[in-house]
Amino acid sequence: MAITREDVLHVAGLARLEIPEGEMDAVREQLGAILEAVGKVAELDLADVEPTSHPLDLVNSWAEDEPRPSLSQKDALLNAPDPSDGSFRVPAVGG
Repeated sequence: MAITREDVLHVAGLARLEIPEGEMDAVREQLGAILEAVGKVAELDLADVEPTSHPLDLVNSWAEDEPRPSLSQKDALLNAPDPSDGSFRVPAVGG
């Protein structure tokens, strides 16, 4: 399927992108290559392929949540520039 200049402008408008005139041909070719690749996938018989959210099995690899010693409040605030009543003082955000 040939991508036209108008197709590129339409897609750019949907994505709110500004494509410089000098890059129009390159973008047109790139979009054509993307559609060609998608077309190849569409030719495959995928009737027996179960839909997935990711091509690889994802496994939670986090360590167990075990309690362990941490800093004391005094040590945590040791390098704080302006601690206040045992807490970190931070600048106000917003108005």
